[in-house]
Amino acid sequence: MLNTITHGSDTRHPGLLMAHGLYGSARNWGVIAKRLSDDRQVTAVDMRNHGDSPRTTSHSYPDMAEDLAKVIDAGGAPFHVMGHSMGGKAAMVLALTRPNLVHSLIVADIAPVPYSHSQLGYAETMRDTDLSGIERRSDVAERLAPRIDNPDLVPFFLQSVDVQGQRWKLNLDTLISEMPTIMGFPDISGSYDGPTLFLTGADSDYVKREDRDRITALFPAARFVKIPDAGHWLHADKPREFEAALRAWLDRQDTRATT
Repeated sequence: MLNTITHGSDTRHPGLLMAHGLYGSARNWGVIAKRLSDDRQVTAVDMRNHGDSPRTTSHSYPDMAEDLAKVIDAGGAPFHVMGHSMGGKAAMVLALTRPNLVHSLIVADIAPVPYSHSQLGYAETMRDTDLSGIERRSDVAERLAPRIDNPDLVPFFLQSVDVQGQRWKLNLDTLISEMPTIMGFPDISGSYDGPTLFLTGADSDYVKREDRDRITALFPAARFVKIPDAGHWLHADKPREFEAALRAWLDRQDTRATT
């Protein structure tokens, strides 16, 4: 079972399951998850090979979708499911293969297509960074920052450092070996007919206009919303706007379910 962080308590509204992207963790959703838990239970997960969840040799989307299914099964009722980037792909596969578990689907800045750019270099840099003797995250920052091309990513990566254990809370060996699988998307037939929101950053190029035919073939009820002045990490760039978009969507689905 995946490690989870739960906010709030059960209410009459379906719960929300939140799945992070590559190199992330359940803690990425902290403030947003807490605020959204004012009227429903919100469960954030550490995806496999991340955080405190199990380490495995596989990192396929069908496996990640099954991980999410086990969390929902343990909750005893369908959830709204939101995933960002890699987590969004896992959420899409869950909806396509286990639609009975998904009350509605929110996909944050990713499409059900393979990507040509790779995040391999970051994993290799983290793996090759010596963590011996560290006493605080700033020690890691000093070693890591000169080797990362985007300084904005350094604080994000530091969230996955276990300072006491002097290790990464990421299974970097598996993430490196499975990177082609992570950058791809499985060939799945069928479709998910439930309500689906594709929430993207206006400044991001991860979801292109030409991807929409593939999206609507798999998710015929898909709606598209862009957050202005946000990039791929839209929840970090514009957290209030991201929260507002999620809240409006969830409220709309709750209203629809009771009418």
